[in-house]
Amino acid sequence: MYFSQHDIQQFDDRYRALMINSLSGFKSANLIGTADEDGNENLAIVSSVFHLGANPPLMGMIIRPNSVPRHTLENILQTQFYTINHVNTDIVVSAHQTSARYDKTQSEFDAVKLTSQYLNDFSAPYVQQSRVKIGLALRCVQTLEINKTELVVGEIIDVHIECDSICADGFVDLEKMGTVAVSGLDSYHSTKPLGRLKYAKPFEPPQFIDLEN
Repeated sequence: MYFSQHDIQQFDDRYRALMINSLSGFKSANLIGTADEDGNENLAIVSSVFHLGANPPLMGMIIRPNSVPRHTLENILQTQFYTINHVNTDIVVSAHQTSARYDKTQSEFDAVKLTSQYLNDFSAPYVQQSRVKIGLALRCVQTLEINKTELVVGEIIDVHIECDSICADGFVDLEKMGTVAVSGLDSYHSTKPLGRLKYAKPFEPPQFIDLEN
């Protein structure tokens, strides 16, 4: 099948959103935990989290245009702190439900029956049921001129991971913790590892890492 730019522009809005959102492939599924200065908690599922650098340890995410109330962004701007929590197979349904438009004073934690958790005096709430929890401090927000989406960049301050899920070389075994991926806007997937490949060098054949030794 072939679709021109004109064809894409003629699509129904919902059809276009689902199709274009699927084209980028599998993405991470994360719950963003925040609270405002009055302690009102918010939890939102986001599929646009990405690695920006390891030193300093930075993560970015894209939030849709701030043309309507965006409680997650408002809380991050207000308090400067937030959490990223991996979605696992046990909490997929609850995590997806956080995308519903709840009032600002309604805690999504309560609405979808997930548990907020405060660790090490970090001011933003984690998701207790998540097996990878990351606490971040806001470093910058940039409005992307092309479509007015917001690029949020945070520095990793705290990391909480289930025991026995980090390999000797630092690699985090996401399959062991049941972390899921998302495609499009509403399709969730468990994963199966094909293997880890050694660091690529010119003129040397690719080799899988022997995880037994």
